[in-house]
Amino acid sequence: EVQLVESGGGLVQPGGSLRLSCAASGFTFGSYDMSWVRQAPGKGPEWVSSIIRGGDGYYTDSVKGRFTISRDNAKNTLYLQMNSLKPEDTAAYYCQVVIRSRNYRGQGTQVTVSS
Repeated sequence: EVQLVESGGGLVQPGGSLRLSCAASGFTFGSYDMSWVRQAPGKGPEWVSSIIRGGDGYYTDSVKGRFTISRDNAKNTLYLQMNSLKPEDTAAYYCQVVIRSRNYRGQGTQVTVSS
């Protein structure tokens, strides 16, 4: 059974940092591209970042230069380092993997950026 468990969210002031983690199980983690998506209240899901098996990361324009995606294949864990956070980054953050055309997503972790 594929399981994705996110953690690391919380309340942070503008300009602050958070590091999200996603513990994966039930599949060969190192063999799949992984992604982070977010969903703000009242809005649809937004792709944030992806990391391919080789380790290259890709980002939506609004987070480039502020967020860094990484993975530890030995620990089956995906990370998202978020710096210089802005109020518009407030959302539930989910890690995601597509396996045999099926999209799996964790339960999410809430990030709130507010003074």
